[in-house]
Amino acid sequence: MTRLLVFAVFLALVTWWLHRRLVRATGLRRPWSVVVDVTLVVLWVLAVIGVGSGEAFDPGWARPPGWVGWVWLGAMFYLVLGLLLVALVSLLTRLFARQRGRGRDEQVDLSRRRGLRVATAVVVVGAVGAAGYGVREAARPRIVRVRVPLRRLPAEFEGVRVALVSDLHVGPARGVDFTRRVVDLVNAERPDLVAIAGDLVDGTVAKVAPDLQPLGDLEAPLGVFGVSGNHEFYADDGGRWLDVWDRLGIRTLRNEHATITRGGAAIDIAGIHDYSSPAPYEPDLPAALAGRDPSTFVVLLAHEPRQALEASDLGVDLQLSGHTHGGQMWPLNYLVPLQQPSVAGLDRIGNTVLYTTRGVGAWGPPVRVGAPPEITILELVRAD
Repeated sequence: MTRLLVFAVFLALVTWWLHRRLVRATGLRRPWSVVVDVTLVVLWVLAVIGVGSGEAFDPGWARPPGWVGWVWLGAMFYLVLGLLLVALVSLLTRLFARQRGRGRDEQVDLSRRRGLRVATAVVVVGAVGAAGYGVREAARPRIVRVRVPLRRLPAEFEGVRVALVSDLHVGPARGVDFTRRVVDLVNAERPDLVAIAGDLVDGTVAKVAPDLQPLGDLEAPLGVFGVSGNHEFYADDGGRWLDVWDRLGIRTLRNEHATITRGGAAIDIAGIHDYSSPAPYEPDLPAALAGRDPSTFVVLLAHEPRQALEASDLGVDLQLSGHTHGGQMWPLNYLVPLQQPSVAGLDRIGNTVLYTTRGVGAWGPPVRVGAPPEITILELVRAD
């Protein structure tokens, strides 16, 4: 509840700033100024409901209005960026006019006001358009197929297909229908193994667990394995969420490994908690790898790509991760490398091959711009 109150206050300040830019700065008159202000207040309320859905509020009633609020936050992101640019250009224009001694020219002021109105209108249309496009993009998860050459892969595992699923983020804006759609898409690919890389939920076990029920229908002959992400720990105890996954038939890997056999050969699949998990759930890769034969090929499930830095030092052959969403909303993809060694796709970190999926859901706004959602089908092949 404290996080919700802090967010509500912060969003109220942003809403007030938008009023200043959309109404005051443009000189918008009644009745349109009233329409804009009332709309901003209503959207503020819906956004607060959206953020609280799944944790403070029951998604049963909060998800529909909250979805609108979340979409507004996506539009607001682009609106704020655009209006900041307009404000900067307006400031530079005024300073330039003053230097030329034209700062008090009434005709110049009127022309500047008209230009400001036009620029503001363009930004509003662009922000709404970007959010609308992003909603459509986020609602269409696609299958991405990738061949992954691996040096130590046993011949018996040549051609094994791994479905990598991450970052559903069900709860506030999406529910059981979205989970069902993801499960149907995965099962239609008939993978040999399913790997879940965390961040399935945003909310509490009591309010959101029913939205994950379709995961119990995932099918893969070599098993369904999963690890926690960071969001499992935000609104509830991450261990309780992993218990829910276990009851759905997902083999959760809690700083441990399991052995998979095929055609008489074996590989290990290890999993660790998220990089930022609180006590007593800190990630412990040495513990996850303890007791295994170092000559055996090993796949690591780790939510964040940056966990590959340690994995390389400890002899992990392949790491599967999510977390980044590929940036989710341009231009955030340019900020991800400040924290992670990979944004999306296939990379090599030292001795470890890393695949980072953009994930199938969306955190916060159900909006994706420049980073389409994916369910990844990885075909493991032996490197030449």
